[in-house]
Amino acid sequence: MKKILVLAGDYVEDYEVMVPFQMLLMLGYAVDAVCPGKKPGDVVRTAIHDFEGDQTYSEKRGHNFSINCDFDKVNTADYVGLVIPGGRAPEYLRLNPRILEIVREFDAAQKPIAAVCHGPQILVSAGVLKNRTCTAYPAVKPDVVDAGAKWGEFNETLTNAVVDGHIVTAPAWPAHPAWIAAFAKLLGAKISI
Repeated sequence: MKKILVLAGDYVEDYEVMVPFQMLLMLGYAVDAVCPGKKPGDVVRTAIHDFEGDQTYSEKRGHNFSINCDFDKVNTADYVGLVIPGGRAPEYLRLNPRILEIVREFDAAQKPIAAVCHGPQILVSAGVLKNRTCTAYPAVKPDVVDAGAKWGEFNETLTNAVVDGHIVTAPAWPAHPAWIAAFAKLLGAKISI
């Protein structure tokens, strides 16, 4: 069975970790969710970010999300794709050297990488965005541009995805249909229903 790796951490955005996890299972992939410092059976707390007309998103406590694989045992050769959800987790996960190595290894192997919302902060810190086009939550735009990437346009409803080679990015969870479909296409996934 082909495997996908998901990088999670406390206060990852609820929808942005749970929906891709479930959708990739539905497509027949084994999905390993990992978090530095946590073991299988541990949980990460999630946050629900919503767009309610304020100047930025609101944040509410979400669900617990179960980690099902040991971060310390990740071998990127075992995986066909990588998912980097958003929320607050990317801002501190990118400080972990092994997280950045994992991203660089996927990038060097040209394996599909999907990052959403604040997830591209990890791509920035891994140094894989130079001369690429991508998008992210609008507040991450300065980081993306400073990393040498071209900012991919997004619509006001935050529902689009940007594909550049093997990397697909999206601004937030409302883009799940476009983002997950683009990632599935990069993976070569087929829906058999």
